[in-house]
Amino acid sequence: MSPQHRINMNLADRWASTLGGVALLFSAMRRRSGSKWAALIAAELIRRGVTGHSYAYDLFGTAGTVGQGGKNVSVPYQVGEHARAAITIAKPRSVIYQFWRDFQNLPRVMEHLVSVEPRSGTRSHWVAEGPAGKRVAWDAEIHNDIPEELIAWRSLPDSEVQTAGSVHFKDAPGGRGTEVIVHMKYNPPAGLIGATVAKLAGRNPEGDLENGLFRLKQYLETGEIATAGPQPHGDGVAAGKPVIAEVLT
Repeated sequence: MSPQHRINMNLADRWASTLGGVALLFSAMRRRSGSKWAALIAAELIRRGVTGHSYAYDLFGTAGTVGQGGKNVSVPYQVGEHARAAITIAKPRSVIYQFWRDFQNLPRVMEHLVSVEPRSGTRSHWVAEGPAGKRVAWDAEIHNDIPEELIAWRSLPDSEVQTAGSVHFKDAPGGRGTEVIVHMKYNPPAGLIGATVAKLAGRNPEGDLENGLFRLKQYLETGEIATAGPQPHGDGVAAGKPVIAEVLT
């Protein structure tokens, strides 16, 4: 098989690419604006899924969803997306750390996270809702844990979704509580093009992370979560409004 036609996608990528392409094609058929470009992307997604060959993976030197260093890290440097968000919560570090350290609490505040089930040791099983209501699952492990300062986790090899993240807890200036800073990196099923499809379907990692931190603030400070999202007031962390500092693709 020639390099131009060899299979370089795993089975999960192929299914996600095909289903994403079909969903996007139907969406393009219902719309007028931008339907041509959406149809072209849908056609490419379907081609990838059927043939199992990704030209994007060739371009970035990856095989499947594993790139350089993929055997040692969950999301290789040159693939996936990175988002950073921060917020100030009027609670001590110990309270927020203990809440987050029990990953079963996270679905309460992260809207698209369905469940987190503890496994042996530092490992856990995660289920999330992706675009078009499709659920994805993966196993993760904590690889760095400094009480009241840092929790870092990453997905295990062969997971359906490659992801890694860390949350940092710092005393806020003026005794105003705790600054919570979260870094997330992930490589969704269907890789780079899959991330584009997710955004076309109204999902983006930075928006989900921002909303999740705002809901966390509400829950810990008031014991409940309002239906309205964060309002544009003040200056970022100092005002308690989540800030997205960067999104890299």
